[in-house]
Amino acid sequence: MITRRSLLGSLAAGAATASGFALAGRAIGAPAPTAAPARRSAAAMPLHIVNDSGEYAHSSVWIYIVGNDGTQQVHVTPDGELKPVALADNGPDGFTDYAIPLAAGGTTTLQLPQMSGRIYTALGGKLKFKAVEDGNGKAALAYPAGWVSGDPNYDVLHDCAEFTYNSGGMYCNTTMVDMFSVPLAIKLSGAKEQTTGTLKDGARAKIFADVRATEGFDRLVIGDRRVIAPGHGLDSGLFAEDYLAPAIDEAWSAYATRDLTVTTNAGAFTGRVSGGRLAFTGPGTVSFDKPSTRDVLFCDGTLAAPNDGTTGPVAAILGAALNRSTLTSHAGQPTTDPAAFYQQRLTNHYAKAMHAATRDGKAYGFAFDDVAGFASYIEDGAPKEITLTLTPF
Repeated sequence: MITRRSLLGSLAAGAATASGFALAGRAIGAPAPTAAPARRSAAAMPLHIVNDSGEYAHSSVWIYIVGNDGTQQVHVTPDGELKPVALADNGPDGFTDYAIPLAAGGTTTLQLPQMSGRIYTALGGKLKFKAVEDGNGKAALAYPAGWVSGDPNYDVLHDCAEFTYNSGGMYCNTTMVDMFSVPLAIKLSGAKEQTTGTLKDGARAKIFADVRATEGFDRLVIGDRRVIAPGHGLDSGLFAEDYLAPAIDEAWSAYATRDLTVTTNAGAFTGRVSGGRLAFTGPGTVSFDKPSTRDVLFCDGTLAAPNDGTTGPVAAILGAALNRSTLTSHAGQPTTDPAAFYQQRLTNHYAKAMHAATRDGKAYGFAFDDVAGFASYIEDGAPKEITLTLTPF
């Protein structure tokens, strides 16, 4: 399965730059799409946008389709053209205007070319995407970073869904990895009908309330605009950098005296902590230094997951177990019973609130939420159309 991590790579990670933007990276993990720049792809698929927000009129909602075609960063025009990002696209205000307005009423239908990227929704105001020059001298796009107070899009209500559409099919998700703001649902029609991301009635308000009421997480709620993920909160001084340290210490101590078994597609790995490192033997030899709270929340650092079939899958499973607070209590990983997740005091309460809010129990509350299939992710090898719905607030 093409996961969110392999599907979008650093694009999905959304690392904030010093300027307050998030700079898009190259999407990886799927074959390069075949769509040509500056013309409509013959393989374009209908993308329907439905505004059921109940809070914003069609005239106050804008769509942005941005990403990568396998060779360069691109955006989609209202008539379905795939165009490369260009520095000349910046207007007098210093920003591009890639906004696609909704139809005056009913459903808005666009043509989605083959590419990897994000579908942004902006409510009440337009987003400011800046075309910049990347380290290789190519035109790139600085993405919104709603978790950075100095970002020019900080005051705009916005959110996004992620996708890769290529000759192999459509792979897509709703994501809360960086933040949550606008309730979004995806319906993918093709070999079968699939939906994900739909919130329960009143769930947006409940997410805000639940996170605000949780000790240590309360400052992650930014008014009624968004809830930012704890990793970004940590980087902004809004979340304790050692919050998960006692839980991590407990796990490392537990497996100094007993085995931890991690099963991946490659087979079963057996691990013990020795000299401060959790070392595994099995289909391969892999080991991990004790992670920090930041490593766990970002699923990075000592828990970085390379696409190597050995270290990567083990790192993902460890990261998921630490976010879900099941690592110490379950010596066989991954844990697959959601009733066991988030039961400890020190857990990722942000991700817990996201999962509790969705009708199917699936969400992308952290980057390894795809472990054991709990992410708001769907795919289809023979897609016919996709619908993105702004669901009721």
